[in-house]
Amino acid sequence: MLKDLQGKTILRNDPERFVGRVALVVGAGSGIGKATALAFGRQGASVALVGRRVPELEAVARQIAETGGTAMVASADVTQERAVEKMIAAVVEEFGRLDIAFNNAGITAYKPIEDLTADDVDQVLATNVKGVWFLAKHEVAQMRKQGHGGSIVNTSSVAATGGNVNLSIYAASKGALDAMVRALALEIGRDGIRINNVSPGVIDTPMTSVLPPEVVAAIGAHAALGRIGQPDDIAGAVTWLSSPEAAFVTGQSILVDGGYNIGGMR
Repeated sequence: MLKDLQGKTILRNDPERFVGRVALVVGAGSGIGKATALAFGRQGASVALVGRRVPELEAVARQIAETGGTAMVASADVTQERAVEKMIAAVVEEFGRLDIAFNNAGITAYKPIEDLTADDVDQVLATNVKGVWFLAKHEVAQMRKQGHGGSIVNTSSVAATGGNVNLSIYAASKGALDAMVRALALEIGRDGIRINNVSPGVIDTPMTSVLPPEVVAAIGAHAALGRIGQPDDIAGAVTWLSSPEAAFVTGQSILVDGGYNIGGMR
């Protein structure tokens, strides 16, 4: 939950915001994906939870059900196109449609360039670029088939527009996503389909565990808001981008970094 400066909870979840809509969330078992899936569930969407670790996804599905929402679990390896195609078909079979997709697939390789291996590079690009492209391809196909538009949001990164040591291939993969959404926005916009990236700064998730604690502390101190982000910070941006309130926003990569990038990355 977000708190204001006096510590009071900020309520921003309209329980009818996404009623009648189906939202697919990749990487929904933890971190940003989990927070976003729960947010969609609280706001009335039927949520398809996608990832590799089924027990974690099932736990999130139970949380959504406990608050009166509806969810299904759809395990998939997004680096395999056939698996992505079958997963989206299963979502449509269960819920009848697909309106929103949050492609939150991503891995990192936090190493100096001379320590990176060809396998590191292949794995990062397979998930962060090819996997997201597979997802977008089949999401667009389903949304075009339905004929009533839709919204796709991918997870990029502050690393795509700035720079940081030991993240060379990760930064390259996220820069590719920023270029991808600009091209796709032009390709699919006339079908009423919007596509954007949310670009988090450092967020308190399992992925940040690869960073030394002193690096995380320095990043928080460097940000304009004086802290690193929380998963709910990103969930709020994703749900906004997926809502009618952002109906005229497409092809954008929106920084959600607490003002970290304003002073230049380190």
